[in-house]
Amino acid sequence: MKHLMVFDFDHTVVDDNCDIWVIQSLPNQNLPNSVKCSYRKGHWTDYMCRVMQYIGDQGVSPDRVRAVMETIPLTAGMIDLLTFISENKNTVDCIVISDANSLFIEWVLTAAGLQSAVDQVFSNPARFNESGWMEVQHYHSHDCNKCPVNLCKRKVLELYLSEKTAGGTDYERIFYVGDGGNDFCPTSCLRENDVVMPRLGFTLEKLLARATTQEGSPSVRANVVVWSSGSKILQELKASMKS
Repeated sequence: MKHLMVFDFDHTVVDDNCDIWVIQSLPNQNLPNSVKCSYRKGHWTDYMCRVMQYIGDQGVSPDRVRAVMETIPLTAGMIDLLTFISENKNTVDCIVISDANSLFIEWVLTAAGLQSAVDQVFSNPARFNESGWMEVQHYHSHDCNKCPVNLCKRKVLELYLSEKTAGGTDYERIFYVGDGGNDFCPTSCLRENDVVMPRLGFTLEKLLARATTQEGSPSVRANVVVWSSGSKILQELKASMKS
């Protein structure tokens, strides 16, 4: 019986938003209003396609984009946490479910030497096209009206768990670590023995605090443990493994 660690990426593994950080690759580190004002709620990935096209149109090279992304800071304690996970792969599986994109996550983890900690990354596929700018695609389509059109993290987690069960792996405990509004939906498929860990002061913590059913009972069955650094998460994981 293994433990499963599920991480969001922005403001969780890294202490900023990858999609905002990449703007530093521009010569003036700013977007024109024509791009800024093109965002529509729930369609962030489509907006990022326009951002990356603009960055490419300004002659910013893929190497420059990668170099900037490799400077994004990791959240305090995350290096120790992910190093511990990489050293205990016989008892801990680890996945990332993120609304960033596959290239940004790969670059950051590789630059930090932490790619071995993560077994799978579920994020919007990205690649550089012949014109030199990054194309970002929707991760999948879904019918969940609570989530952005390109990604329902609950659907991703449910499918992952179903495939692992079919392959003979059942998890003793799942830790879901995140910060944002799109991390709330997947908490509904966690069990009473599992742990959802919202970042202190961020949206997920607030959503969990007021999440109740119509009968007044909590709508999330998992235990809620708030975190402010990777050290707290590591402490909880170690305690669970010992018990």
